[in-house]
Amino acid sequence: MRLSQVFAPTLKETPKEAEVVSHKLLLRAGYIRKLAAGIYNFLPLGIRSVRKVEAIVREELDRAGAQEVLMPAVQPASVWKESGRWDYYGSELLRFKDRKGGDFCMGPTHEEVITDLVRGEVRSYRQLPLNLYQIQSKFRDELRPRAGLMRGREFIMKDAYSFDVDEDAAKASYHVMYDAYRRIFDRCGLEYRPVEADTGNIGGNLSHEFQVLADTGEDAIVSCADCEYTANVEKAEIQAPTAPAPEAAAPLARVETPNVRTIDEVAAFLERAPTTIVKSVLFVADDTPVLVLMRGDLEVNEVKVKAALGATTLHLANDATVVEVTGAPVGFAGPVETKLRVLADPTVAQISDGVVGANAADAHLTGFHLGRDVPQAEITDLRLAGAGDACGRCGGTFAYFRGIEVGQVFYLGTKYSEAMGARFLDEEGNEQPMQMGCYGIGITRVLSAAIEQHHDDRGIIWPMALAPFHVIVLPLQMNDDAVVAEAERIYAELKSAGIEVLIDDRDARAGSKFADADLIGIPLRVTIGARGLKAGMVELAARGVDGREDVAAADAVATVVTRVREALAPSGE
Repeated sequence: MRLSQVFAPTLKETPKEAEVVSHKLLLRAGYIRKLAAGIYNFLPLGIRSVRKVEAIVREELDRAGAQEVLMPAVQPASVWKESGRWDYYGSELLRFKDRKGGDFCMGPTHEEVITDLVRGEVRSYRQLPLNLYQIQSKFRDELRPRAGLMRGREFIMKDAYSFDVDEDAAKASYHVMYDAYRRIFDRCGLEYRPVEADTGNIGGNLSHEFQVLADTGEDAIVSCADCEYTANVEKAEIQAPTAPAPEAAAPLARVETPNVRTIDEVAAFLERAPTTIVKSVLFVADDTPVLVLMRGDLEVNEVKVKAALGATTLHLANDATVVEVTGAPVGFAGPVETKLRVLADPTVAQISDGVVGANAADAHLTGFHLGRDVPQAEITDLRLAGAGDACGRCGGTFAYFRGIEVGQVFYLGTKYSEAMGARFLDEEGNEQPMQMGCYGIGITRVLSAAIEQHHDDRGIIWPMALAPFHVIVLPLQMNDDAVVAEAERIYAELKSAGIEVLIDDRDARAGSKFADADLIGIPLRVTIGARGLKAGMVELAARGVDGREDVAAADAVATVVTRVREALAPSGE
């Protein structure tokens, strides 16, 4: 394609709306344009890269035995009410009424629709296993859409759903998809980690996120160098302290602490280390207040609290509830003599002379010892993991990374099939619920993640597999017939060889051509200049790699074809 004909309006200045690198560069390089908050147009370069991701996904899912379908974007409330998610899903679900007053939503995901489809067609174990997928636009009404394609409201997603006869078969399907995801992200040229994850509002009890590593990622993950266990900080299992709990070092004593509420304020007022102070955090789990205790320098992990309680819903108690339940304002609640259910992180049991709220305004208790003062406390891992924590699997040390979630796989079990009556007859003629899994990839988010990982101060550095074009040909002197003729020859021969090639045929300064080529991020550049051509040479450069290489003009096409094909070859082939 000729750059003079491509609708790719580049920008010298970064629009004020852009926050992260990928958003800035996608706008500046002419890949996307904003229509509304979290909703974007894809321009020709952008849609070409989208189609690259889709093609890789299709090839690998077809290879894994999945079959493509296409389901409606608009979904009736009736199927969501069957699953119980119509009210539970929350405000991200864009609800509306049709002209007849019927309730509908824009699909953020399709568990209900696919379950409805399969329950109407599958009757026997002979029709299973079944794995169906689609690539389609979704809509989630994010409260604060941000970061361009990273956290938009409308986005393109691949979602797949597996149906099996029993748990073993379903978990086998799960691992087939897990392996397919690894092949997909390997082929995309991304550095990533499969991460054990919480299942969130999708449901189920087994899940992995695929996180592209990037300093700008909004997700925090930890990984053990010894056993390679990797999980997001909400899910990561932390080894409990191996030392025995110490004996109490002091009796309980009440101290007045006027207007001293926060951990830092209490530490400063009492001249104590934050590690000796105990946070008392009141949650409401399924409408029941529960007190959670955490060492003062650590953070409570709500995901772990919810899992420990087996709760369906969990939220922090508001100020009025804290006063009503504990008799103290926020900052002064404590666990001593409480009638509430108490959960405590193992680190709290290691404190021999702690400080807790006294359940009275402007007062705390010193000398706190969990085993003596709250013997009924249930001790379990409740904190966010971080760098240096001990791995819960092997005791090794966690390293900390930031990542961008680009895909997630879930084993759902019978969550949706039981609720919606998706059943089959087994070999004995007995009716059984189908075992399900679901598997998502954010197609458009992959583009943002790739740029966050692959860029420099000049622009995008696309992995070959995701680039809108493999090669850009740059004739520097458009008024030199020999330069133009050689550029056109290389361009035509690359096209004939099946290489996706862009030629910058604009009558523009060399500096502008180089700047735009770097900005849009084409992996290989062939530069034809008058001086080099007189010596029978052209210049070959790889985007993001220092140094340029002079190659014989006669060999340029063969060299480029070889390098493109090597870059695109799946790992191991």
